[in-house]
Amino acid sequence: MLNRLYQWTLAKAAHRHAERWLFAISFMESSFFPIPPHPLLGLMCLARPEKALRYGFICTLASVLGGMLGYAIGHFFFAMFGSALLDTLGLAKSFPAAQCYLREYGAEIILIKGATPIPFKLITITAGFVGLPLFTFLWASIVSRAFQFMLVGFLFWKFGRPIKAFIEKYLGWLSALFLVLIVGGFIAASMLTGGAGKSDKCSQPNAVQAG
Repeated sequence: MLNRLYQWTLAKAAHRHAERWLFAISFMESSFFPIPPHPLLGLMCLARPEKALRYGFICTLASVLGGMLGYAIGHFFFAMFGSALLDTLGLAKSFPAAQCYLREYGAEIILIKGATPIPFKLITITAGFVGLPLFTFLWASIVSRAFQFMLVGFLFWKFGRPIKAFIEKYLGWLSALFLVLIVGGFIAASMLTGGAGKSDKCSQPNAVQAG
């Protein structure tokens, strides 16, 4: 199922409405869609380096707007379908720890986690559930998402042709590096599932509390 979704996402890079698909996938991924927009963004930037900054901005804007939907799901509709959504996405076990981290650290968690491969939807839904101030949620989301997506756009825009040639020449090595980064993201995600150490008060949080 996930592989089919992944292949479907990649196919949109060649679509005549690729920018609309990039916006849609970035928006959905921040609240309920399981596949991140990074592969699509990378392929689009690779094909059109001169538009890479534009693509990075589209990703950033859509991701922040989608994050607001995730926030709304956590704040207003968690009991109705938010909890079931997290369970379907395989994020339910991470939810209690995510609550604790957001209550303790707020914007810091969004800044750190929002710029890593950790599912941003977990952060957005949980932020709404715990009642994190909307202004705090918005500015932290903008900074973290812009750092991730605009950085990709800038690199392709600034070094487009050399980067394209480099990627084509070392595709195998870069694929291996990407795999390492994904694994590293899952290791980092263990902070939200009890892997941060016994001294971390949020590593084994107590029962869920309403925001």
